[in-house]
This record gives sequence, C-alpha cells and structure tokens, in this order.
Amino acid sequence: MDPALVVRTAVLILIAYLAGAIPVGVLVARRAGGADPRTIGSGRTGGTKALRALGPRWAAVVVAGDLLKGALPVLLARLVTGDPLVEVLCGAAAVAGAIWSVFAGFRSGRGVGTGVGTMLVIEPVAVLLAAPVFIVVILLTRYVSLGSLLGSAAMFPAMLLVLLVVPETPLPYVIYAAVGAALIWLAHADNIDRLLHGTERKFDLGLLAGKRPSS
Repeated sequence: MDPALVVRTAVLILIAYLAGAIPVGVLVARRAGGADPRTIGSGRTGGTKALRALGPRWAAVVVAGDLLKGALPVLLARLVTGDPLVEVLCGAAAVAGAIWSVFAGFRSGRGVGTGVGTMLVIEPVAVLLAAPVFIVVILLTRYVSLGSLLGSAAMFPAMLLVLLVVPETPLPYVIYAAVGAALIWLAHADNIDRLLHGTERKFDLGLLAGKRPSS
C-alpha cells in the first residue's frame, strides 16, 4: 500500500473527526447569550436542546452547523481522493466527533444532524426516503429520540432500495448507512433506556413556533 495514500487518508479522517467535534450548540449558545447547553438537562448540544433553550432561530443555526460539519469532510474526501471508502471513513469520523467531541469533554451531541449531513453528500436520495420516518414518528409519538432512532435505522433499507435501482452504487455507501445508524443508536443509549421505562421527555411541537418551553 502506498504510504502517501495511507497518510493522506489518515489526515482526512483526522480533519473529519475535528470538524465533527466542533461543538456548534455550545458556540451558538455563547453567541446568543444563552446558557451552556451542557449544563442543562441531558447535557447534550444538538438542535433539539438548542430549540428548547434558545428558540427556533438559533436552533436552525445549530442544525445547519451540524449538517455542514458532516457534509464538508465527506465532500473534501471526495474532492481529494474520489474513493468511496475514504468518504465513508471520513463520514464515520465526523459522526464520532459529533458524539464524542474532544472539544467538549468527549460528550456532546447525538450525531444525528452530522450523520444526515454526511448522507446528503453520500446519497441524498436515501435521506429523502428515510426522512418521512423521522418526521412521522415524531408527529405521532412526540419523541424526538424515537424519531431519530427509527429514522437513522431506515437509512439502511433506503440505501438497499437505491442499490436495487442503481446497482453501480458503491458498496461502502451501503455499509456506511448501517454503521452510521449504529453510532447514532449507541449515542442514544440513555434515551433508549428512558423510552423502555416510559420516562423519556416528549417534544412540544409548539416550540417550533417559538413557544417558551415549560419548566
């Protein structure tokens, strides 16, 4: 194996992890003059926490940032190498960084927004196929965590459908849809426990319209 290729791949993976590890929720909270999200509730830093703590406008900024820190490393890997395997390795590294951020004490978000960002580059059609699962589950149950779990799980069968229609789809893309979902499920371990015990917090849809969260 070409040593230069190994070094280049390792550097791209490191860049992807560091990009994913950027604590967007913390930075946005500081800019908005809000409390550090790590000091509230579950201590996570994603879009749902930002919506509850900062309102829809700032939450949209957090979501956009999380999407970008997943999409950009994969785009960089594609431009530099054109290798699907390197792309998915960078995608997984970005999601891992979003979940276990070196900048936030190795505990930050759930990796959902960043994972979606990676998939928007890898296979946007799969995102379109899986998104209704995420949305419908939240609307029916008002559990964002359950929507995230089932939406991420739906990404793999969505990729299988893409593979059936487009047999030339790179196999690493299909495998990544399962690996990325596994990382997100791992990050939701505490949510899964609360869902099983009926103690998970439900999402107030009124927050999307700017309603102040209840105590």
